[in-house]
Amino acid sequence: MHFEAPISLVVAALIFGMFAIADYQILGPIREYYLLIAMRAVVVGICLFLALIMVIRGDSSHRMWLHALPLWVLATGIILIVPLRPDSLSTQIMAVIVATIGFYLLIPNLLTVVAFASLYLSIGFLAAAALFAEASPGALLRLALLLIMTNGVGFCALLRLEKLQRTQFALLHEERDQNRQLLKEIAHRELLEEQLRRVAERDALTGLNSRRHFMKLAEALLQVSHEDQTPFSLFMIDVDHFKRINDTCGHSQGDWVLTQVAEICTQALRPTDVIGRFGGEEFVVALPDTDAEQAVIVAERLRRKVAALPLEEAMRELQLSITIGIAVARGDELSLQSVIARADQALYAGKREGRNQVVACAEIETEKRAAEGLV
Repeated sequence: MHFEAPISLVVAALIFGMFAIADYQILGPIREYYLLIAMRAVVVGICLFLALIMVIRGDSSHRMWLHALPLWVLATGIILIVPLRPDSLSTQIMAVIVATIGFYLLIPNLLTVVAFASLYLSIGFLAAAALFAEASPGALLRLALLLIMTNGVGFCALLRLEKLQRTQFALLHEERDQNRQLLKEIAHRELLEEQLRRVAERDALTGLNSRRHFMKLAEALLQVSHEDQTPFSLFMIDVDHFKRINDTCGHSQGDWVLTQVAEICTQALRPTDVIGRFGGEEFVVALPDTDAEQAVIVAERLRRKVAALPLEEAMRELQLSITIGIAVARGDELSLQSVIARADQALYAGKREGRNQVVACAEIETEKRAAEGLV
């Protein structure tokens, strides 16, 4: 669309200049012929210059004069042919008709601009025919009727074309609006999906991984540890006497305790470790590339940090502590559930033995074997 008007103008100018060949055949090398050549050269030059301006300025649809001027220049050139070639009026009539249709349909322009330029061409041609070609009143009447019909056909054709263009533009604008709405809807849905995913993956209170998401991440870590033949440890963490905290200080204080424990664990663990809220006051931690001895050291550090946590005024009388059960994946063990079960077993052993301690599942098994040996 950017080059449509300049290209059309160049084509019209070249066609206008091409008729210099007919001028030579009709007039020969006489004064009027050279004047025609000069006039055609000026018209072609102006049109090419205006086409160049259109290309340089880009979108010039809002510059009405730039689109109107070429039509008036071409119309003036066509009118000036009559006094220089008065004997060829009959051939010039066809040229005026073709030029008028070209104004309406060849060169893109506004209907009002084209209509005024075409009327100027028609009236100017009739006046030149009466003054220089000495056309009879009957011939002028027939010529006027022919030009009126030509302008009427061109006007109706361009009017219909503009209506179609406006309809097309309206449909295109509506389609763009619908596309924008669709893109907004898609973005909104993606945002909702992201929010739902975060809700599904994160615990609302502590911001830790949800139980389901933790299981997914921990199973992947266990699989990698099995393939790389590296140790894999797991903690089950329980806040001691949590029900008493809720009953004595209220659920808001209980929530505060959970968030503080979650924050301590997050800060104390490595980026490669995965922690989640298992349910209620229980947390679960997966530690890849960590053996039992290292796991006990990490667990003790967590237990001490929680015990040293400064409590709010309403909880001064309470002693905050956690119990941690540890399990290490065995050899070819690929079941995360079995590792969790053994860590849970160690956790409850620690709670039975007085809480506020770290118990490894291997210690329980050793004690069981020792008890069986005594029996």
